[in-house]
Amino acid sequence: TFPLALDVGSGRGYIAQHLTKETIEKLIRVDISENALKNAVDSEIPTVSVVADEEFLPFKEDTFDLVVSSLSLHWVNDLPRAFREIHQVLKPDGVFIGAMFGGDTLYELRCSLQLAELEREGGFSPHVSPFTAVSDLGHLLSRAGFNTLTVDTDEIQVNYPGLFEVMEDLQGKYILYGNINVFCMGESNCSWNRKPLLHRETMLAAAAIYREMYGNSDGSVPATFQIYYMIGWKFHESQARPAQRGSATVSFGDLAKIDGLLSRGKK
Repeated sequence: TFPLALDVGSGRGYIAQHLTKETIEKLIRVDISENALKNAVDSEIPTVSVVADEEFLPFKEDTFDLVVSSLSLHWVNDLPRAFREIHQVLKPDGVFIGAMFGGDTLYELRCSLQLAELEREGGFSPHVSPFTAVSDLGHLLSRAGFNTLTVDTDEIQVNYPGLFEVMEDLQGKYILYGNINVFCMGESNCSWNRKPLLHRETMLAAAAIYREMYGNSDGSVPATFQIYYMIGWKFHESQARPAQRGSATVSFGDLAKIDGLLSRGKK
């Protein structure tokens, strides 16, 4: 049971509706979007909504027993700082459980757009928000102070009729016959130095490249979403720790003889 939990980047409260009051006694929802918090879905857990930046959490040190975050940290400008903030507000022996989009997310779309821009405009600009590589994630969490880390990755593939349907689902709208803004997961690309417009000819070329390079046999096209899952704990004296180096009494080389060793031990 966690008496006090924090949902970082809660949006409309998608995590809260799946939590139970037997596990979480009180939940604080934090998001930088006031409108998202105002339109949050209902939850059986007592909740408090706070408008705040994930990089500047307005809470005292050692406040929360649990911190969760689902698919919002790809928007953070300074991810190492956000991890440090989360670690700071956790109580000793508190746990952070998070999920965020990974580096291979929407690789089919990104590649198609880049090739189309190179062909039609002689250069390309990123149109999808940047993502973190899984090889960096464990290091970032460790630097922030977390221990007993677990990092896992998963891929979800969704099929669409074509590129424009992918974009419609991501952005919520698209304009076929004009210049358009592009997008990431129902939002706009967060990079300040992005190229804001894509021309109609470039978009049509990207749609053709997408279908040619990645199209399925039934005419649909795939969109891949890579998700990193992470768990990290704040240090406490009661936590299990590795034995001192050199104190082992069994060699890994003896693992092949394990059955024989166990039999002799029983005798």
